[in-house]
Amino acid sequence: MHKSVSGFSKLSKSEKIDWIVTHYLSGSEASKKTLLQYLNSDKKLQQLHDEFIENTISNYYLPLGIAPNFKINDTMYAIPMAIEESSVVAAASKAAKFWMSRGGFKAEVLSTTKIGQVHFMFHGDTAVLESFFNIVKPKLLEATKDITKNMDARGGGILDIVLKDKTEAINGYYQLHGTFETLDAMGANFINSCLEQFSKTFKAEAQLHLESPIEIVMSILSNYVPDCIVRAEVSCPIEELADKNIEDPEMFAKKFLQAVSIAEAEPYRAVTHNKGIMNGIDAVVLATGNDFRAIEAGVHAYAARNGQYASLTHAKIENGIFTFWTELPLALGTVGGLTGLHPLVKVALDILGKPSAKELMQIVAVAGLAQNFAALKSLTTTGIQEGHMKMHLMNILNQFEATDKEKATIVDHFKTHTVTHSAVVQAITAIRQ
Repeated sequence: MHKSVSGFSKLSKSEKIDWIVTHYLSGSEASKKTLLQYLNSDKKLQQLHDEFIENTISNYYLPLGIAPNFKINDTMYAIPMAIEESSVVAAASKAAKFWMSRGGFKAEVLSTTKIGQVHFMFHGDTAVLESFFNIVKPKLLEATKDITKNMDARGGGILDIVLKDKTEAINGYYQLHGTFETLDAMGANFINSCLEQFSKTFKAEAQLHLESPIEIVMSILSNYVPDCIVRAEVSCPIEELADKNIEDPEMFAKKFLQAVSIAEAEPYRAVTHNKGIMNGIDAVVLATGNDFRAIEAGVHAYAARNGQYASLTHAKIENGIFTFWTELPLALGTVGGLTGLHPLVKVALDILGKPSAKELMQIVAVAGLAQNFAALKSLTTTGIQEGHMKMHLMNILNQFEATDKEKATIVDHFKTHTVTHSAVVQAITAIRQ
């Protein structure tokens, strides 16, 4: 019977599991066994995972794969990817191998500025508020010195604070708009601490010097970072695009450009197109202990920055040279957060050669570009279903608990047949009869 509970967080893990099994899983011993099966036998490691979040009852696994052969700025990388979707790692690896012999990927960080805002209401004279802000601004910076000293010493910190008048959107609404450089940290805690201090000092000073009151609504960083941008690209002479699936490189390049143009012009296509880019990006972001929800939110806002949602990748042909590129906002960190806590994150960052935040931005952008190239190459040549369904075949076989012998027979059969769910079911049924 489904029921509410008081003090759930104070229960031990085994009590939490028993409660959820009793009241929401009909007492299922099989469900309880699954929850227990995914707990780590190493108690110290399990405790570490338990303390990442609240009310832990088990661990949820994602496969950690490797996409090798990435040549980025003339350095070779094997890129760790944590993802559940079949064919993503395979597609990234294929694109990496394709471009490795054609000059590899070039990537550069264009800017690294991050943003945070204190949102407040003020219904007095705007000119008075502006004059007050100019006087109080040095005090805002002074009040954060204890928070910023370590970041300042490393060359980062608060870049600027400006007052923004947003009263056209909402009556009485203003912002303190802060810009920050957080170096190798993603910087969320640093930025939020600075903003909260701004708001305390600002309010205290306003009470002393302004007739109309200031009402602080909230102080929070923004995950929209249009000035924290990385560019990744590939290029080669059109004739060098030839491979076993591209017999006519000129025709391929032309069709590829058309596919990108469609994603630039048509939002329904752009969403799926960009989802493919995010397959590559999210997988690396997750493997390296970064916040993929923040990245997703910021990237999709950036895709709509001109008033219509559009492609994040672009392509051109100039003087016989094919070029494919992306420019993306990516606020990533290689210190702080999970990066120093999760043992697999440490391994993933070690595989990448302990990158700085800027280097990780480049690697992640390249993973997204590679993923998109592989998808568009398939779509404009063989179609995506052939490769995707062959990768998906194993998932279907596992659903039917196929034995190793059955798997071998069926995989062999589908080397020369089209994979569909119903065709696989028929094949399994035929073998078992």
